[in-house]
Amino acid sequence: MMLTDSTAAQVRAACAAAATAAPVYAHLPVSQRAALLRALADALLAARAALVPLADRETHLGTARLNGELDRTVFQLRGFAIQIEAGAAQPLLDEPAVAGTPPQGRPRLTRIAMPVGPVAMFAASNFPFAFSVLGGDTASALAAGCPVVVKAHPGHPGLSRAVFDLAAACLAELMLPEGVLQLVQGAGIDVGVALVRDPDIEAVAFTGSLRGGQALWREANARPRPIPFYGELGSVNPVVALPAALQADGPTLAATLAASITLGCGQFCTSPGVVIVRDDEPGQDFVRQLAEGLAAATPHAMLHAGIRAGFNAGVARLHGHAAVKTLLAAPAGGDTPGAHLFATDAASFIADEALREEVFGPACLVVTVKDLDETLAVLAAVQGSLTVTLWGADAGTADNRRLAAAAQRIAGRVLFGGVPTGVAVTAAQQHGGPWPSSTQPFTTSVGHAAMERFLRPVALQDAPGWLIDARGQA
Repeated sequence: MMLTDSTAAQVRAACAAAATAAPVYAHLPVSQRAALLRALADALLAARAALVPLADRETHLGTARLNGELDRTVFQLRGFAIQIEAGAAQPLLDEPAVAGTPPQGRPRLTRIAMPVGPVAMFAASNFPFAFSVLGGDTASALAAGCPVVVKAHPGHPGLSRAVFDLAAACLAELMLPEGVLQLVQGAGIDVGVALVRDPDIEAVAFTGSLRGGQALWREANARPRPIPFYGELGSVNPVVALPAALQADGPTLAATLAASITLGCGQFCTSPGVVIVRDDEPGQDFVRQLAEGLAAATPHAMLHAGIRAGFNAGVARLHGHAAVKTLLAAPAGGDTPGAHLFATDAASFIADEALREEVFGPACLVVTVKDLDETLAVLAAVQGSLTVTLWGADAGTADNRRLAAAAQRIAGRVLFGGVPTGVAVTAAQQHGGPWPSSTQPFTTSVGHAAMERFLRPVALQDAPGWLIDARGQA
């Protein structure tokens, strides 16, 4: 389905509608916000039979994966409804006055949080439900009390329109302003830039490529009044496979990692792109088993031609690199890419930034290291990642403590088992890390804390009782 790009006037109108709705929506009782979130979840479930086949036609992700993703999206919406009913969107810290002058004395201070206002949300191509029109960014912003202007992804335009129409019907049924959720669309850069520049937009949530995210991040900071830009950009998600783990269960770990690398044709933000192994016999056996697992994999077609072109360019860059050895280049099958596995040494990886660039798709780079010091140096060269996985660091040894500390310095989530693909939606989740994995490493785009991105703290000094009471009753 081809959709016409939104005009500048249409982008302006969508943002203006969101701004008009903002004060109304921000002051609604929490019960009404929760009712909207649940109504959106129910609407998605009711339309599953129509939405999933449409999503599959546009993304090639398969009905099993898409049904699971729709369920996750419903879970997120309902989860935020529960959270705000429990008071998460209206935190209140009340400190009574203490007689005297500061620092011993103080006035009464009450710390609250206010919705920031209209949020621009850029949908992702690789999660057409969970990171799209009604995905986590939209759900968390609506839960916080902020209207959302969605920039639909051109990779699934028909699905985006269908989901938005469901949402618009929910707003009408609940008699809420239509400006609470708006949709704009465009395959080029003009619509996105206009959205970020619009003076009524107060924050931006973005999931996408490093290049596109950087460009929009600069636009957000170049405004006369800069605004927060919460961008998830790119991540290589290193897996450190220590000798102890490989000796204990190398074949199983190799099969598990191969499945993670090729899951969804490698089109996950947490797909493992770098695996660090010792240059010893267990490491060599593991790499051979990993190559065998990848060779047997059958990835499906990629999301769209642009992503496929980017993948082809990325693997071509590694194929032609003097310090890189190609271990596997599985043949492509028409629209289906083949899995790729490459290898390099620690010194080359550290010296060349090009080896640390994400290849979005079913590809992985093995980095062989001599010892722990080289492992730590390789991790430091990565700089920022959504995840780091440590296999075999279960004992509390001095070496493992150093390794865990290094992983925590560069990642938002550190795994000591399993693989990084698959992100739980829960209160303790952190999905965001140092640059270049995200622009705001102190925040998360997945989990209940995602709502905090769209709440601005305010301290009320000696506030009248009616104002404090009103906060408690909302």
